[in-house]
Formats: sequence, C-alpha cells, structure tokens
Amino acid sequence: MRVLGLIGLVLSLLIVGLIAKKQIGSSVSATLPTVPGVAAPAAGEKPATVRDQAQQVQQQMKDALEAASQARKMPDDN
Repeated sequence: MRVLGLIGLVLSLLIVGLIAKKQIGSSVSATLPTVPGVAAPAAGEKPATVRDQAQQVQQQMKDALEAASQARKMPDDN
C-alpha cells in the first residue's frame, strides 16, 4: 500500500513539473512588457531596456508632480 502511495505521489509531482515547465516556457517573450504611458518603440527600433523605461516613468512622474504643484499655487490673501 505504501508503494502504491509513493508511486502516485511521484507520478503527480512529475505531471505538475511538466505542466509548470510548459507554462514557464510559453510565457517567456523576447520583448519587455509595455509600461502604461510609455511610447512603444518604432518598428525598426530595438525594444527599450528596463533602465530606459524606468527613467521615462521617473521623468513622467516628475513632470506630473510639477504640473500639479503649479496648478495648486494660489495668491496670498493677506
């Protein structure tokens, strides 16, 4: 009975391992995922690196914060 349980356990682990390997292999892509708000590279251009995307997002955040702070300035009522 123990041998049958052990065989079932090994078989189920083998099946789960094969399914996981198949899932991981199919989800790997050559290009980076797009970041919302960041322009996609042109057809002849190589994809942006993670560093480039991070710098673009940082610059967009700085610009958005600057615009928001400029819009909130109000004259003093003294």
